[in-house]
Amino acid sequence: MENIFFELKNIHIQFLDKDILSIPHLTVHQFDRIGIVGKNGAGKSTLVKLIAGELHPRQGNVTVHTDFYYFEQTNLALSDQDIDVALQHKLHAVDPHSGGELTRQKLAQAFSHYYEALLLDEPTTHLDKEGIRFLQDQLRYYYGALLLISHDRLLLDEVVTTIWEVDDGKITVYSGNYSDYEAQKELEKQQQQEAYEKYNKEKAHLEKAAADKMKKAEKITQANNMSKKETRAKANRMFETKSKGTSQKAVHRAAKAIEKRIEQLEPVEQVKKAVPIQFHQAKTLELYNRFPIMMQNLTLTQHEKTLLKQARLHIGLHDKIALTGPNGSGKSTLLQAILLGHESIEISPKVKIGFFTQLAYEKLPDETVWHFLKSRSDYSDPFIRSVLHHMQFEHTGLQKQLSALSGGERIRLLLASFS
Repeated sequence: MENIFFELKNIHIQFLDKDILSIPHLTVHQFDRIGIVGKNGAGKSTLVKLIAGELHPRQGNVTVHTDFYYFEQTNLALSDQDIDVALQHKLHAVDPHSGGELTRQKLAQAFSHYYEALLLDEPTTHLDKEGIRFLQDQLRYYYGALLLISHDRLLLDEVVTTIWEVDDGKITVYSGNYSDYEAQKELEKQQQQEAYEKYNKEKAHLEKAAADKMKKAEKITQANNMSKKETRAKANRMFETKSKGTSQKAVHRAAKAIEKRIEQLEPVEQVKKAVPIQFHQAKTLELYNRFPIMMQNLTLTQHEKTLLKQARLHIGLHDKIALTGPNGSGKSTLLQAILLGHESIEISPKVKIGFFTQLAYEKLPDETVWHFLKSRSDYSDPFIRSVLHHMQFEHTGLQKQLSALSGGERIRLLLASFS
């Protein structure tokens, strides 16, 4: 039987009135290959931090029986451990300050020594295709326990055999890779929708039956009242009134019995629909220049390496451009040149540039979500709340410390500040 490497018992983590994680019992065995999935802020990083010992629960305990390497999404700083030179060469480190290069070096560090367990939190965030391929090859032949948080479906399909879904503070275990998980989830949704429709149909049928019984009871009551007003009642009429009173009670009992059946129905919730993130954009300035950004004979170099040579590019008013290329090829350098107003780049005077750097989410001030956006905005409180709501921050989430946010939540918050 495989050894238990990590064990979580009676874990309960709560923030204000919201359950973050509730885990009665969960184990990771020696050769488990687990992919951890869930929406941003669901508690995936919190779970891995618990296992890694970076976070200590007030209730419950975590037991560790092995050595492990923890790759933290929001901290790319290298430790003092040695890095295998051959692995570092394979990862083609170019710019030691870019997110891609820091990620590559941390991965080289992870695979330079053998660890019985790997805890990896979004290791592909800054990697190019070559870097992802390298990671995939390393994990495919890795011999040990693997816990992997990732939004890369192809990677999850290739390297994991179990999925842990984190949702509403609970963890549900699914066997198979990500595609198997998706198929199981789709089947669950279909079954839940069918059960929901059946529940509503049965409830509506019983409610109608109860209403019909009550109407019948009301008619009997009206008939009884009419008979009481008759001044000259015959003996058989008295018997008829008594009979009607008995019928009225029977109908009331039947209606109450139906209402009890309605109360005993097992409620079924409707399938939750994913709420898309909405970017609340302010009214744009009027720009009459068809090409607000123009580059003429732009040459960019870094560490004696030429990244761009005599480049010419006109960016149109409504253009949406994706910059692609391997890590260290100069994508970030080009954006910085635009931001800083390189001498070979002409920018229309009315242009306002929002700039999001790839490592901006790593070092954030020690304050709450609400204070962060409030102190950096001139808009009214209702407008700020609306923006945060569209970026899926509401209720207790507004009081979260930035240090407690996941990488995805931090990115959403920084994007909200552009509104």
